[in-house]
Amino acid sequence: MANSRQRAAGSKRTRSRAMRIIDLLERKLGRFAIPNLTLYLIAGQSFFYVMYLTGKLERSSTYFSADLLMAGEWWRIFTIPFDPPRSGVLFTLIAWYFFYMLGSALEEYWGAFRYNAYLFLGCLITLGASFLVPAYPISNAFLAGSVFLAFAALFPEFEILLFFILPVKIKWLALLTWLGYAYQFIFGDWTARVMVLAATANFLIFFARDILLNLRQGRRQIAKKVAKAPRKEQPLTHKCTTCGITDKTDPEMDFRYCPKCNGQYGYCRDHIFSHEHKK
Repeated sequence: MANSRQRAAGSKRTRSRAMRIIDLLERKLGRFAIPNLTLYLIAGQSFFYVMYLTGKLERSSTYFSADLLMAGEWWRIFTIPFDPPRSGVLFTLIAWYFFYMLGSALEEYWGAFRYNAYLFLGCLITLGASFLVPAYPISNAFLAGSVFLAFAALFPEFEILLFFILPVKIKWLALLTWLGYAYQFIFGDWTARVMVLAATANFLIFFARDILLNLRQGRRQIAKKVAKAPRKEQPLTHKCTTCGITDKTDPEMDFRYCPKCNGQYGYCRDHIFSHEHKK
C-alpha cells in the first residue's frame, strides 16, 4: 500500500499543473467532448470556402479582430475556427488533408477531450491576444500550426513526402517552423511577437513538462559524456634515469641533465652527483 501511494505521488509530481487541471476537467466534463472535431472543422471551412468561391460571401467575413468585435460583429468569435485557407483549390485540399491526418492522430493519441481542450485553448489565447493588437486581422492558421507542432513533438520520426517526392521526417519541418517563429519574434514588430506567442502558447502549456524533462536529460547526458571523456595525459617533462621519479609524481623535485653522460639523461637532485655515467 505504501509503495502504491509513493508511485501515485511520484506520478503526480511528474505531471505539470496544467495537465492535472485538464485531467480534472476531463473527469468532470469529458462527456461533452466532440469526437472527430477535425472533420467538423474542415466541413465548416469547406462551406465558407465554397461561399467565397461563388461570391456569396466576402473573404473578410470570417477572420477575427478585436476592433470588429467591439464594433458589434460578435459572430466573429464563432466563425474564426471555420475560416478557410486563403489559397487556391489544390493547396487548400492538401492543407485540409494534412490537417485531418494530423488532427485525427492527435485525437486518437490524446482522446477527444484532450484534443478539444488543446484546440479550444489555442483559440482562447489567440482571441485574448488580439486585444493587444486590436486592428490586426487574425485567421485560424494558428490552429493548423499548433496541431502540426504537437504531432511533430509526439511522432518526430514520422515521414511525409515533401512535394509528393522527397521523404522528410516531420521533426525537421517542425524545426524550420520554430526557427521561423524565432526569427519573427526577434526581428518582427510588436504585432508579430504577440502572434507568435499566441500561436505557440497552447503547445508550450501542453508540453511544458516534456520540454523541461528533455532539457534536464540533455544536461545530464552532457555531464556524463564530459565525465567519461578520456583525460589527456600531460606529457612528462623530466624523469630521473636512476630511480624513475618524474616531475609528475613529485612536482617539488629538481631535475638536471648530466653533461658527462652520452645522450640526454636526466637525474633528480638525489642522483645527479651519485649516478654512474653512461658512455
